[in-house]
Amino acid sequence: MSSKKIVVLNGHPGDKSLSKSLSVAYGEAAEAQGHVVRWHDLSQMSFDMDHGDGGYKVSKPLEAPLAQFLEDLEWAEHVVMATPMWWGMVPAKLKGLFDRVLLPGRAFDTRTKQVSGLPTPLMTGKTARVFLTSDTPSVFLRLMYGNAIKKIISRQLFGFIGVKPTRFTAFAAATAAKDAKVDSWLKKAAALGAQAV
Repeated sequence: MSSKKIVVLNGHPGDKSLSKSLSVAYGEAAEAQGHVVRWHDLSQMSFDMDHGDGGYKVSKPLEAPLAQFLEDLEWAEHVVMATPMWWGMVPAKLKGLFDRVLLPGRAFDTRTKQVSGLPTPLMTGKTARVFLTSDTPSVFLRLMYGNAIKKIISRQLFGFIGVKPTRFTAFAAATAAKDAKVDSWLKKAAALGAQAV
């Protein structure tokens, strides 16, 4: 198996979290198999989450952590993101990360359109894996909410810029999970990391 270029993003804003542990389990297993991993930890990234007075035409300059993340996103063949589900969506800081870095000319091209009329994606040829932690059981996430968060991440976030497919691994109920359950989840993340999928 040839080595893959992988970006691993811990999308939890806290320094200690299940998301971070899952990210580390995946990334370390991938590195052990010879894959090249570039790490990003949202809890250690300092940046303004809002565009402020900036916009697509005159964008706010990217802080160093954002510039590095965008560069690594362009470099990667596979993107791994671990995130909790809070109020049906990702944490505000994680949303702010993507608000700031997914800019025209780098992530998509508004000057050319697809048949659908949407801008041309500029990050094609990449795949993604998302570790989603929540207290909502997967069956409720599907039946009650129509897998809304998965659709947003796979279609409106990664799919929009050309990263596809996005595969999900859900871990619930996360808050009160016992140590044995967490250990099994970490082993699952490591197994996926070893395969770089």
